[in-house]
Amino acid sequence: MSIGDKIEAFAMTDPGAKRSHNEDSVCADRRLGLAVVADGMGGYKGGEVASALAVNTIVSELEGALKRHRESEKSGNHPQFAAESLAIQEVLELSNQIIHKTSHSQPQFGGMGTTVVLTLFYENRVSIAHVGDSRLYRLRDDKLELITVDHTLLQELISKGFYTAQEAKESQNKNLVTRALGIEPQIEIDIQEDIALEDDIYMLCSDGLNDMVEDRDIYLTLKRYNDNLEQAVTELIAMANKNGGKDNISVVAVRPTKTLSNRKWVDKVVDWFF
Repeated sequence: MSIGDKIEAFAMTDPGAKRSHNEDSVCADRRLGLAVVADGMGGYKGGEVASALAVNTIVSELEGALKRHRESEKSGNHPQFAAESLAIQEVLELSNQIIHKTSHSQPQFGGMGTTVVLTLFYENRVSIAHVGDSRLYRLRDDKLELITVDHTLLQELISKGFYTAQEAKESQNKNLVTRALGIEPQIEIDIQEDIALEDDIYMLCSDGLNDMVEDRDIYLTLKRYNDNLEQAVTELIAMANKNGGKDNISVVAVRPTKTLSNRKWVDKVVDWFF
C-alpha cells in the first residue's frame, strides 16, 4: 500500500479580499505524502514566481533526493535525521539556489523570495521543514499546537522578552521575516520529525490565515469538520476573508488514516522513554 492510500489531504489558496493577485503557491501530493505552502514576496510577479519556483522544484526533485538519501541510509550511514528529512532539506536548499539565481539574473524579479512550510509523511512519521513565517499546526487529542516557530523580527523580540503575546498581536511589525528562500545564496532551514498518529490533523498555512483568524477559531473549525478536510479548509479561508482578508490565504490540511500508524505501538514507545 502506497503512502497515498494512508493519508487524506486537501489544499486551497485564495487571493484574499484586498488583493487582486495571488503570490502564494500550494501543493498536496498524496502519492508522495507531501504538503507545501509557499508565500511569495517581491511584488506582483516576483512573489508569484518565487513561490511557484519553490513548489515546482520541491515536487520535481523530491523523489530523486529521497532515493539518494535512502540508499545512503541502507549503506550504513546513520545521520542525525531520517533520509526523508535530509531529502526535503536538500530540495529546499536547491529551491533557494534557483530562486536566488533567477532573482539576480532577471532584473524584473530582483529581490524576490518566498517563505515555505513543508511536511513529508512516510511510514508512521512525518518530516517537517520551514523557512519564514508560514506555519504548521497539529490538532491531536483535542489540542491544537503550533509546531513551527516563525522566523520573524517580532518572534525574536518575543523570545528575548521585549514583547508579550498580547503586545505581539497588536504590533505593526509582525510580517518582517528574518529568513526566506532566495534572498541569500545559503539558507538555514529548520527541520523537525514527528510521529504521525491516526486522526491527527496537520494544517499548513500562510500568514494570511493566522493574521486574520485566531488560533481558537482555527481549533474550533478543524474540530468541527475533522471528518471533512475540504470543508475545514474552505471554512477557514472564508473566515479569513470575512475578518478582512488583507493578504493571500493558503491552507493545506493532511490527516493520517488508520493504516498509517499503530497508536498502541507508539504509546508503548512513549511509555518506555517517558
